[in-house]
Amino acid sequence: MGRVNPRACALACILAAVALLGIADAVTAATAREECLSAQGHLKGDIESVCSSRAHADRKRTFRTYVGRSQGKPMALLFVLHGGGGSGSSMELLTASRFNRIADREGVIVVYPDGIDRHWNDGRELPDTAARENVDDVGFMLVLIEDLARGHALDRGRIFATGISNGGFMSFRLACDAADTIAAVAPVTAALSEQLGPRCKPARPVAVAILNGTEDPLVPWPGGSIKVLGTTRGVAWSTLRTFDRWLELDECRERGVDSRLDRDPDDRTAVVVHHGRACRDGVEVRLYEIQGGGHTWPSGAEYARAWLVGRVSREVDATEEIWKFMQANARAMQAQAR
Repeated sequence: MGRVNPRACALACILAAVALLGIADAVTAATAREECLSAQGHLKGDIESVCSSRAHADRKRTFRTYVGRSQGKPMALLFVLHGGGGSGSSMELLTASRFNRIADREGVIVVYPDGIDRHWNDGRELPDTAARENVDDVGFMLVLIEDLARGHALDRGRIFATGISNGGFMSFRLACDAADTIAAVAPVTAALSEQLGPRCKPARPVAVAILNGTEDPLVPWPGGSIKVLGTTRGVAWSTLRTFDRWLELDECRERGVDSRLDRDPDDRTAVVVHHGRACRDGVEVRLYEIQGGGHTWPSGAEYARAWLVGRVSREVDATEEIWKFMQANARAMQAQAR
């Protein structure tokens, strides 16, 4: 084999980050075989979900679904939202289809939607089409729920959302603007933005789990400007301010911290979990402080070099942790509703 060109490797890393984080215009059109957006970068694996489309607010919207094996009871529904510049298929690959395995095991419908021009209107004031034209992404997802409810028995107490980066910010927006429908959210590498934070007043308590790295080079743990290769993408509150705000919104009366977890010293990260308990309607607020972690999905694929996005923590499997959190809080909310 010939020698690897280091400049080519660096370029490949940057393009992979562009694909997930949205720091350039989309460069790959939908495949000839289907309408859904393709994955970009060097994420590998098989796409198991099925592509569909529908009209919403005078736009053609595309999304992927994976319907798990029925367990003989109403099914949960989980939105998994890509980062800016990504796609539903890239999110399926980033999480190594682990949400699909949960879907088969637990009886879940997993939805991987595509943002307009690969971005979500998450509440920040950005030049992207989604934000500039005030695309109704919240309404799009609410309509998808009703569409899926016509073909499947849905458990209305188990409708959830998670996502990374732009998808994490969008998860926060769903919690703020669609609390009557969304039971729990789990944003990864995201915080409340300076636009969304002050106006966020959920109609009811929402369970929230935040998974952020303390060394995220893009969405800084202490808050401030979100910068991607020199491009500013709005301003975020600090992770701790975001956590405290959700404790306040959910009227939590107790807070605590677990012991530090460092099971894999080779990954140069550790995890401390902060809890907000005794909250209204029995919900929980949780913060996974990924010490040394970057702008990455814990135990997910390494979509770019660490010098660009930071380290991937192997201390927790974010996919399984998110599902356990959601299941626990769905049960609490259902119990309150009886």
